[in-house]
Amino acid sequence: MVVMKDFSLTYGGVKLYFGPKSIKHLLEHVKGYEYAIIVTGRSSAKVSGALNDVVKILNEANVEYEVFDKVTPNPWASQADELAKVIWESGADLVIAIGGGSVIDTAKVSSVMAASGGKAVDYLYKRRKPKYMVPLIAVNITHGTGTEVDRYAVLTVDGTYEKRGIPIRYPNVSFDNPKYLLTLPKNQTLYTSLDTFYHVYEAVTAKTLGSPFVDMVSLETVGLIKTWLPKALSNLSNIRARYWLHYASMLAGIAIDASSTHIVHAIEHALSGINPKLPHGCGLGIIGARSAYYIHKAKPKESALLLKKLNLRIKPYTEYAKEAEETIREFQKDLGFEEKLGDYGFSEKDAEEIVRLLFNELKYLWDESPLNLTAYIVKDIIKEGL
Repeated sequence: MVVMKDFSLTYGGVKLYFGPKSIKHLLEHVKGYEYAIIVTGRSSAKVSGALNDVVKILNEANVEYEVFDKVTPNPWASQADELAKVIWESGADLVIAIGGGSVIDTAKVSSVMAASGGKAVDYLYKRRKPKYMVPLIAVNITHGTGTEVDRYAVLTVDGTYEKRGIPIRYPNVSFDNPKYLLTLPKNQTLYTSLDTFYHVYEAVTAKTLGSPFVDMVSLETVGLIKTWLPKALSNLSNIRARYWLHYASMLAGIAIDASSTHIVHAIEHALSGINPKLPHGCGLGIIGARSAYYIHKAKPKESALLLKKLNLRIKPYTEYAKEAEETIREFQKDLGFEEKLGDYGFSEKDAEEIVRLLFNELKYLWDESPLNLTAYIVKDIIKEGL
């Protein structure tokens, strides 16, 4: 029997509690506060049971609260502006984010704006730096984001296709509780775990920021996904599978915080900036296999290190680039992932706009790309994704 232990760790200033009973520790971290803003999406915080648990604990600690439930997938900068205004005008001295990356990222930016001033775009374009911030607690209810343990946030600039990621802050306290994942739908179970996979694949193959530490946590992550994702997809109520996928996601969050993502995430940001209805992990899966062809050519040793977990035939040589591509493609196909960009309304005519975004507004996202990204490569990756 695989034991699901509760534990805690501190990383980057985050005190993280992990495990099926972890939420009980929330009480000690909300005592003494007067008014909290609970940030959620439309329904997942309620359906998962996380919102109910948090409210019970706030009531026990005599902390007043209100719920801001307007955060959408691939959130807009204006949503962060609205939330910051609510935090400021309410006089809240605590923010609690219950959700995945969209919710926690929005809360990160808004908790800074409420104390340091400005608009979200000021931080997204680095015209303003965080000076002060309202304390933030994150209750993560997906196994893909990693944002509960990293310093990054991603928002889309209103009126543009610019989905921008920035380092802004760590949560003060975070919770990873696998029981909140049992209501995660099958498609999101797959998409969020693909996000985890590409976090570590890119972290290990980054141009300069890789390290033995990143290699270690990334190898563990891929092994956990390989073992537990098929089990979760075949039985969504398998809490052990959820536990280990949650753990993998947390490790991947640390990996990208210590290293970086690069071309797969950069291209996906352009895609879901154009169409916010494209789920982030789905977009990564669509373009990931072909991207791996080019990544393996540039970083064969590092690419092979991880992909050997999926295919023992992989070798750390550039001539195995096609094998790397097919390894990921077959792995995803075996999991039931065969989606295409065309399913989300994309066509070859969108390639020029994607290239424009990548080589202008989003160029900073692939600073750690191990290869010399060209318009030809981007168009080839998009074409394969169609």
